[in-house]
Amino acid sequence: MAVSLRDTGDDLAELAEINVTPFIDVILVLLIIFMVAAPLSTVDVTVDLPTSNAQPQPRPDKPVFLTVKSDLTLALGDAPVARDGLQSLLDGQTSGDRTQRIFLRADQSVAYGELMNVMNLLRGAGYLKIALVGLEGVPAP
Repeated sequence: MAVSLRDTGDDLAELAEINVTPFIDVILVLLIIFMVAAPLSTVDVTVDLPTSNAQPQPRPDKPVFLTVKSDLTLALGDAPVARDGLQSLLDGQTSGDRTQRIFLRADQSVAYGELMNVMNLLRGAGYLKIALVGLEGVPAP
């Protein structure tokens, strides 16, 4: 409560004014906290992606496997295939059914960009359902 020290005739009359100085101090402190914390929340963080522990999906009766070997050659099933002949061989294996899922396997040493190039080949051929095949297991510590 604020008190006036002026002599008004009676003893220490109360003032109806609110002291806003503490309120402004609190607001300024909060402003500084948010100014410091906001840039910290948008920092890019490098992430090691974990091994998947998702439940395995049931396999189709006759899955179509496309493999990218470590020397970047492709194999459809067990037979090697050229990149330019991939669409015709896939159409032969799937009987032209482009809604069928293609299981894509790649050697661990294959670069991510090369894997994306193969996925672009599949997309260009009209095969949009692609499943990435990996080893099931416990994530490394």
